[in-house]
Amino acid sequence: MQFDVLNSKGEVTGRKVDLPEDIFNIEPNDHVIYLAVKQYRAAQRLGLHSTKTRAEVKGASRKLHKQKGTGGSRKGNIRNPLYKGGGTINGPKPHTYEFKLNRKVKDLAKISALSHKARANQLVIMEDLNMDAPKTKAFAGAIGSVSKSARKTLLVLPEYDSNVYLSGRNIAGNKTTVLSDMNTYDLVNANVVIFTESAAKFFTEEAMEVVEG
Repeated sequence: MQFDVLNSKGEVTGRKVDLPEDIFNIEPNDHVIYLAVKQYRAAQRLGLHSTKTRAEVKGASRKLHKQKGTGGSRKGNIRNPLYKGGGTINGPKPHTYEFKLNRKVKDLAKISALSHKARANQLVIMEDLNMDAPKTKAFAGAIGSVSKSARKTLLVLPEYDSNVYLSGRNIAGNKTTVLSDMNTYDLVNANVVIFTESAAKFFTEEAMEVVEG
């Protein structure tokens, strides 16, 4: 598959990037995409919810009345879960929601998501952004030109560039990431995925090693 390389004005430069069909044109596996997105979102949960057991709530520990002879039921102390203000039975405690996915499953999910984007014409290759200083206006103009002002965009760089990152961090709907941090959730969540020319070439080399391995 060949993709045209666009410049910062959204114009075709005449250069093309070959993207292997083994990565960008496979039959997508929607189930592994679901698993990868579920894992990502589960890892974002703090899991800090907590309730108090009868050992943790305030209240006297004395028995409310004697065991026999009152005509009523047997009762322990006021912290009994059956009473108002008592402890909670089997309530939630802080814990993590994270779960593990095999590396091959995560790689397949990422490739499947990219294939979806390529088929839907939501994958764009643009020339490398070279910025001497953070310039949000210039960055917004370039991203808007190549993405046709999509509501949510994901810009993928080969490596961290502070000027590019700072230029785009305050733009609503835009996320800038590097290849090593690219994940299935970000790919699925974006309306348009933009690879810089260098990032596309590096990713293709790395992904082909995974596919062939």
